[in-house]
Amino acid sequence: MFKIIQHKIFLLAFGTVISVSVQAQQNLKLIYDKPAENWNEALPIGNGKLGAMVFGGASQEHLQLNEETIWAGEPGNNVPKNTFDSIRKIRKLLNEGQFEQAQKLSNATYPRAAPKDLNYGMPYQTMGDLFLDFKGHENFKNYTRTLDIEKAVSSVSYEVNGVTFRREIFSSFADNVIMIKLSSGKKGSLNFSIHASTPHLKKSIFTEKNQLVINGTSSSSDNKIGKINFKTVAFPVLKGGKLTSIKDQLEISGADEVIIYISIATNFKKYNDISGNPDVRVSEYVQSALHKKYDAELKEHIEKYQKYFKRVELNLGTTEQTKKTTDIRIKEFGSSKDPDLVALYFQFGRYLLLSSSQQGTQPANLQGIWNDQLNPAWDSKYTVNINTEMNYWPAENTNLSEMHEPLFDMIQDLSVTGQESAKEMYHARGWNMHHNTDLWRITGIVDGGFYGMWPMGGAWLTQHIWNHYLYTGDQQFLKKHYAALKGCALFYLDVLQQDPSKKYLVVSPSMSPENTYMKSVGITAGTTMDNQLVFDVFNNFINASKILNEDKGLSDEVKSALNKLPPMQIGQHTQLQEWLTDMDRTNDKHRHISHLYGLFPSGQISPFRNPDLTEAAKNSMTYRGDKSTGWSMGWKVNWWARLLNGNRAFKLISDQLTPAPMETKGQSGGTYPNLLDAHPPFQIDGNFGCTSGIAELLLQSYDGYIYILPALPDALPNGSVRGLKARGGFEIDIEWKNSKLKKMVVKSVLGGNARIRVAKDIQFKSKTGLTSAKGENPNLYYQVNAIKKPLVSDKAELKGYSIPETQVFDFDTEKGQMYIFESK
Repeated sequence: MFKIIQHKIFLLAFGTVISVSVQAQQNLKLIYDKPAENWNEALPIGNGKLGAMVFGGASQEHLQLNEETIWAGEPGNNVPKNTFDSIRKIRKLLNEGQFEQAQKLSNATYPRAAPKDLNYGMPYQTMGDLFLDFKGHENFKNYTRTLDIEKAVSSVSYEVNGVTFRREIFSSFADNVIMIKLSSGKKGSLNFSIHASTPHLKKSIFTEKNQLVINGTSSSSDNKIGKINFKTVAFPVLKGGKLTSIKDQLEISGADEVIIYISIATNFKKYNDISGNPDVRVSEYVQSALHKKYDAELKEHIEKYQKYFKRVELNLGTTEQTKKTTDIRIKEFGSSKDPDLVALYFQFGRYLLLSSSQQGTQPANLQGIWNDQLNPAWDSKYTVNINTEMNYWPAENTNLSEMHEPLFDMIQDLSVTGQESAKEMYHARGWNMHHNTDLWRITGIVDGGFYGMWPMGGAWLTQHIWNHYLYTGDQQFLKKHYAALKGCALFYLDVLQQDPSKKYLVVSPSMSPENTYMKSVGITAGTTMDNQLVFDVFNNFINASKILNEDKGLSDEVKSALNKLPPMQIGQHTQLQEWLTDMDRTNDKHRHISHLYGLFPSGQISPFRNPDLTEAAKNSMTYRGDKSTGWSMGWKVNWWARLLNGNRAFKLISDQLTPAPMETKGQSGGTYPNLLDAHPPFQIDGNFGCTSGIAELLLQSYDGYIYILPALPDALPNGSVRGLKARGGFEIDIEWKNSKLKKMVVKSVLGGNARIRVAKDIQFKSKTGLTSAKGENPNLYYQVNAIKKPLVSDKAELKGYSIPETQVFDFDTEKGQMYIFESK
């Protein structure tokens, strides 16, 4: 099977193992031959704090600008008062089987329109737009527009009257500025004006000290007054030529080269503190960048970005399609072979995460940081019944752990503000939240009692804390966030109710996100997803408590409640049941398939341990169908990967990589010309979901072992990947040829046992150092929480789930060393 070679080479040298020069083969640019005609064709740049959509027009450059803290409203939670009695009545109605009455009471208690004294969350808002108008550039040729995701730089090049004009634009990872460098092939030929606009009502646009200034205040919404004050400056530095300031625009004439520094700052300091000074901040940001030469700023920007981006390289092979523009490649993907577009899409997802979520920034919202409206779809806030979590699925397995930190910071805030909703609404200890939050860290109901009665947001978010620990082994991190895990467990310990049969403890009232089991009725108790989430919350707390030697008495209490949770159930249609009773419909095509949370991102369902549940999960997937919203199809890629069906997963990738319609509503999914995901409209989560899913096709590490090439599609028979992460601090490089593993490198950051699962037909060159795996993995990062035996309906017709023939072996690793495996 393999020859194992132990190298005492430490982590700094890890990138040199696989000999294939992946980056030389992989296309890491989005390329177009015309300017963007609309926002869905513009190209995103960002440094976590400042974002822009670059249109790349010849006669007019247009940058739509965002700053991460420009949100409507002001500090404050949205927890309703005096609703606990209604919650108790809803529980009673559910226990009595009066489901419609329970839904009506939920709707009445939490109306669809926000009451006068509450709000349903504030929208994330655009700053506005910056324009550069070029004189005489209407007739241009030899046009190229690119986004280089290897360097995080966008560029534009075209020719007018024999003169080549170039622009280079990036949101600097070195400083809080967006920089535009304009140059041409002929001295003195840069003639253009700079002006701006903003849709905010409270605003002023003017010039002072050779810079363009936009001051404004965010909008009000519901009963919340807009209190985010922002300041934007555009400061051009000329080489040659003349700069003239007019009332609200800058005129540049006869310049050889111009560098424009753009920065935005607000008064936001924390969700409950808006005492910052945007004037001082924006001045500091610009002055810091001005102290460096442009080339030094660009070099530092690229180095800081590539420190993370270059950790992972993916090569899936190239075809003639790579010579075409990106929009054409998307149009033709379904009818041509273009494996490199899959690799580009994967790396674009990593680029988006790096660009919208940096240490010390806000987490990526529903659109990352890119939004051109005051009232965007779904407010572009944080929807935590899937979308926010999906944004961070690629953080660990694609080697971007540090980008996870803004989400952890938000969870810390929510574990404070969520104490109010837990106490006021449920008379419970700990903390909770529902299905939405925003910059102000609201934790109450959003969108009323039909969509919003889902008290599970904290349960799902805290999975990211535990997952990060499993990947990194960072006990200091676990200790820092232990209180959030504990508070989440305390909440469910207090709110669990006995179901009518008196057999189980369940969450009541709740719902299976956004779905219904009767016409206009979704409110219920004991949904499968809730049970799976509480199972994970309780196990995470028990395990963390043991590791940190904390709260043994409370841990025992949680164990007792854990044992009373319902098992998963296989219903009459041989499906994984979505509800506590068997009410699934085979014609239900709903975009949310929430009860498959236990398959992914959780690891409660495994083809090798639970084939019956795996078969039931597959049937649920089949009934729901493939085509859906972009994020839903992104989730499905991960599910089919976990079901070990790489070809079906690849079909979903193909479905997603089809041109999205330009309609602003619908559930058709697809991809816009700029590679951004469509619901429609744009939601960034589909990009992140597919990136995670592509990684899951190549590497899985959730079931007690590292599974190499678990679901390789037939469409990707040859390739290599470097730098994927597995739990337990392992970094993995893989090469494959003719759909068979050729070479693998395991790098151990933490040491400990490495358990590897590979295909049965791989032949050893040497058995040195390998032993056949027996029993459970002794590596503590690979412990598997045992689930209850599922209940199976008498009407279910299980046919058995086919799993590939594999072999599993162990070898001991030492911290900081790498191990190379080669097959015949």
